[in-house]
Parts: sequence; structure tokens; C-alpha cells
Amino acid sequence: MDINLVPLDTYVVINKTFLSEYDRKILTLFYQPIIGGLSINLYFTLWANLNLLDTSSNVYNHYYLMSNLRIKLNEILEAREKLEAIGLIKTYVKKGDINTYIYELYSPLNVFDFINNPILNTLLLNNLGEKEYKRLINHFNIPNISYQKYENISKSFTDIFKTTSIDEVEVNTNNIRRISTLDINFEPNIDLNNIFSLIPEGYINISSIDSNIRNIIYKLAFVYNFDDEQMVTLIKNSVDEKKVIDIEKLKINCRNYYKFENAGKVTNIIYKSHPEYLRTNTKFLTQKDKLIYTFETISPYEFLYSKNKGVKPTSKELEIIEKLIVDYEFTPGVVNVLLDYILKINDNKLIIGFIETVASQWKKYGINKVTDAMELAEKEYKNRQKISAKNIKNNKKVEKPYWEEKGITKSSMSSSKSDEIDEILKIFE
Repeated sequence: MDINLVPLDTYVVINKTFLSEYDRKILTLFYQPIIGGLSINLYFTLWANLNLLDTSSNVYNHYYLMSNLRIKLNEILEAREKLEAIGLIKTYVKKGDINTYIYELYSPLNVFDFINNPILNTLLLNNLGEKEYKRLINHFNIPNISYQKYENISKSFTDIFKTTSIDEVEVNTNNIRRISTLDINFEPNIDLNNIFSLIPEGYINISSIDSNIRNIIYKLAFVYNFDDEQMVTLIKNSVDEKKVIDIEKLKINCRNYYKFENAGKVTNIIYKSHPEYLRTNTKFLTQKDKLIYTFETISPYEFLYSKNKGVKPTSKELEIIEKLIVDYEFTPGVVNVLLDYILKINDNKLIIGFIETVASQWKKYGINKVTDAMELAEKEYKNRQKISAKNIKNNKKVEKPYWEEKGITKSSMSSSKSDEIDEILKIFE
């Protein structure tokens, strides 16, 4: 549901957890590399809005956030949506002449839970790189101390305390604050019911598969871009002697299988499309609307597959995609626009040095929406045309908008998306 946020809209912060300096460190070291400093600063500002008891805040309007953070309202909205997506806040709204918002703050995951979350752990590794990732994890390792010559002499509770009979007091504990975290919401790319139906009956103790195990399987499939058939094999190879899925073994098997299939590389997100919360609400009235939809709903891998007329992207091209997403922190849709722009102005060639020059310039603008990327690409394209025209005497070329000149070639892509965008791509052939 899209709500138009305006500066006079008010908000109240509700603390659903306990926050400490340890959480501040986790947010800075683990979450910031994934969602960026702007989102973390917004979280810290909402945290600072809380009253002395840290339970709730006074009423503020969003102009306060704009002046405090010195950023535009649309930047606040984008930062807030990232916090929502990664499980740090929940947002509620009551509509009126002036909308009223409630922002619920939740704790970041502790280091152990963060590292054992397949999605967050993989994103952190991709954003930091293996060297920095290992150094960060080592910072939180418990010192390895040998207890061989030591004896545990700690007292038990009953050694010290004696129980006495007291009158029972009824207390409602439902509203007592406790450490609360949120899980990440995402759209599963596998059908677990189908997967379990493909595994021979009696091979797995189905009653042992709880919601936690299901959730981990969904996350692993999402991270590694595995389909139902691949997950069937991986799950079967991760069942112990009690016919229970060994989650740790499943994680190892997934990672090893991915590395084997991808020449030893760790997983990347070249197969993911533009995040749902950053997509444009187009009405498909113009060719540009349909092009925006295409950029936002296909992954960079599928985009190059299409541009190459059904030929899989080369390893060098995949490295370029990975670099744009990981090193330059571009969203998949923006990567699609940038690649399309480079191919347009560089005779359909992807040269890494030239790409890095353009990417560095785009990064300075903080581009993360497809529409903003298209606007910037069109502006740069027109500037190039003007410079070119000056160098050609008496040979003026009538300028067309960049997006009217371009074309995307339709190919098979993935079968699940081919039908969906088939009609959209026809107009660009």
C-alpha cells in the first residue's frame, strides 16, 4: 500500500525491545554494510527520540527528521523502507488530514544469530569481501582458553537460596518489554510441499520439520538461487540416521554445491531482481513505463541473457555484474539501466575500465531507483550527443530521447518470467 508521506505527517516511536551500546556496535559493523549509513542514522535518530524510560517518544513530525538528518523526505522514506525490509522497524499508519505513523523499534540480531542467518550472512560477505568479513568475525570470537587444569566450583541456586511459601500475586506479563527481533520477509522461490512430495516416503521424519527448519530451507534456496529439484537432492544428502534434516550439514552442502557449480565462487546476487520496495508504481501507459517495469522485474543475469540473444553471460560479464552490485552497491534494476546505457554508447561492448568510470560517477549521485538511473542516463546521453554534434560541422542530428532509440531483444529467459514480460518486450524489438 503506497502512502504519500509529507513533512507535516506526525510519528511516535515505540520501543519493542531493550537497546544497548552492544546493539549500536552490531548495527554499525554488521547492518550498515548492507543497508547503508543513511538507514542506520535514521534508526539511531528514532532511538534518540525515545523518552527517558526508553519506552516511547513524544510526537514529532517528519520535518524534524528532515532538518535533523539534513536529507530530503524521499531519502527518509527509502532509508525507512530498508530498515523495514531488514527487520529493524515496523511501521503503522493512521490516515487523516495529517497522517500519523507509529515506528516500532526492534533489536538487531546478535552476532551468532546474524552469522547463522543465510541471507544476512551472505549479504555481509558480499559487501565486505572475504578478508574484511573474516576479520570482523574474528573480532567477536571467544578467546580459546584451556580449562584442562581447572575445576568448576560455581555454586548452584539451591546451594545458596531456600524456598519459602508466599502468597501468589497475579501479574499480567504480556506487556512487559523484552528483547525482540524481527525476521526478514521475502518471497520464497521454492515450493516446499512439492519438494517433500518428491522425496520417498519414510526417508525423512516429516514431524521433525518445524517452522524454523522450513524457514532456513527457504532462505538457503533464496540465497543460492536453487530450484525445487536441486533442493530435493541437497535435503536428501543432509538427513541424519534419525531421519532428521541436519541444518548445519544442509548449509555446508548448499554452499559446497554452489561453489562446485560456479567454479569455487561464493554466492552473489546477480540473479536477484530489483527490490519490491524500490519499484515504481507504473500504469503501463507509455513505452517508458513498460521499460521501467522490465528493468525492475528481471535480474541483471536475465537482462544480459536477453541482450545477448539467448547466449549465457560470460564469466567476465558476471564479474562485472557482481562488482556493480557488491562494490558499487547498486540495486539490480539500476545495474540493468547502467549496463544498457554502456552497451548503447560503447558499441555493445562491456569494457570494465569504462564501466567503472561511469559507475563511480553514478555512485556519487546515490542512485538506487530505476527511474532516477534512467533520468541520469538520458541526461548523460544527451550531453554526449551535444558534444558530438559540435565536432561535426554542418551535420546536425535530430536528437531523440535515449529511451525511444533503444531496444531490448526478447529471448527465452527463465520460463517463470517469460510469459509475464513477453508482451512488454515486444515493443522494444
